[in-house]
Amino acid sequence: MEYEIAVVGALETNCYIVYCQKTHACAVVDPGAEPEKIIQIITKNNLNPVALINTHGHVDHIGSNKDIKEKYNVPLYIHQLDSPMLESVHLFELSFILGAKDSPPADKFLQEGDEISIGEGALKVIHTPGHSRGSVSLLGDGFILSGDTLFFGGVGRTDLPGGNWEELEDSIINKILTLPEDIIVLPGHGPSTTVGKEKSGNSFIK
Repeated sequence: MEYEIAVVGALETNCYIVYCQKTHACAVVDPGAEPEKIIQIITKNNLNPVALINTHGHVDHIGSNKDIKEKYNVPLYIHQLDSPMLESVHLFELSFILGAKDSPPADKFLQEGDEISIGEGALKVIHTPGHSRGSVSLLGDGFILSGDTLFFGGVGRTDLPGGNWEELEDSIINKILTLPEDIIVLPGHGPSTTVGKEKSGNSFIK
């Protein structure tokens, strides 16, 4: 599988378009804002969306769910613990700045170990709570989409509702950093990194 990144919205959220080269099936992960930018990438690469996935329910990751789902009529996936956030986007102060809209409800709740098929490839669901109760990471072929759990040289916030430092630390140490060191980490904001780099150099988890 391959991926392209659309950096969207005032908080510069990384929306990932993950696709199968052979079949052109794709998943849209975390469309937080600027749906036209996401649609442009899908059109340019002649891709066929088959899934819409949220790594967690914060407004900067779900703000364009409505636009993408209406455009492509694809199923929406999120962990059940974060699903209440989908229909309360308008309650967040950032929603106006981001142009965010209340999301349709989820079609399927993600659970640890689920695999979401994308053409001949798949994304495996790893429940990584801490930034939020329902945060998940998505393991592909040689990469992991870590949402706002792990960043290049940093970790996700735990001061928001549902955040928990002990859970975040456990998720990172025992679920992400146990992966092969050459796995590319694709975070929800900022540049990519690798498991090996974060294992040896991330001061937040020493």
